[in-house]
Amino acid sequence: MDIPEYGVRGKRGDFEPLISEELFYRVQAILSGRALSTAPRKRAHPDFPLRGFVRCESCGRGLTGSWSKGRSEYDAYYHCRPGCRAVNVTKAKLEGLFADELTLLQPTPGYMRLLKESVLQIWKARKAPLRSEIATAERTAKAIQEKLDRLDQAFLFDRSIKIETYDRNAEKLREELTLARIDRHSGQLEELDVEGILAFAERILPRAADLWVQASLDQRQRFQQLFFPDGIAFDGNRFIGTGATAPAFNYLREIRTDNDGPDRVRTGDLLNAIQARSQLRHRPISTG
Repeated sequence: MDIPEYGVRGKRGDFEPLISEELFYRVQAILSGRALSTAPRKRAHPDFPLRGFVRCESCGRGLTGSWSKGRSEYDAYYHCRPGCRAVNVTKAKLEGLFADELTLLQPTPGYMRLLKESVLQIWKARKAPLRSEIATAERTAKAIQEKLDRLDQAFLFDRSIKIETYDRNAEKLREELTLARIDRHSGQLEELDVEGILAFAERILPRAADLWVQASLDQRQRFQQLFFPDGIAFDGNRFIGTGATAPAFNYLREIRTDNDGPDRVRTGDLLNAIQARSQLRHRPISTG
């Protein structure tokens, strides 16, 4: 906590915190750009999970959705925005075609097991340097905190330095301490996320299409963002190409083989892609 008028800055209070220290530094890591924020952009209507996500191939704008009164009941449609009539498709057709696109990207369960084993083998070899970096950040944070404690002692109790000197040095040390703590927590996030993503992938990806159909609005949007971070284009009859899939899935498609499983070199490249997107985490999705 900071109380500048009493010369107190960056001190831990003796009251119950509203959030944990770990959560605080996770947020700081995201705000500082050292970790990625992964919450999908909300497209709130539960009837139209693809609204804004699927683009019109003709005009490039995101499709919208609405219900239209038929002879006896209302029907749901996705369509383009005013000024463009290139797309007007039923909800059932567009969402069915999107589920088909997900099916095309699904690896087999057996292949995913082989891939997980290969990636984890490489990851374990890379863990030692990462743990060393975390330990270094911890030592750095501890040393800075000790300097801050000595500075507090000199100003508050020994009265051996002036407030100007205290403020100048304390501010610099607090900034260094915050950066060191962010580095420590960012490293921990990265270390945990690789195995978490692989477990998620082995469990979910071979069933991605079915799970997308069954999921809630929020979970559907997370699936969509995972497979197609930039959305996907539709020309009124079919999806154009396959869209820009997440880097990890590009590598996944490229390293499939017909014989003994994943190629080790390409698997290493996949691990790099996973690490690059290691903050893309997902809420639990029922597979029962």
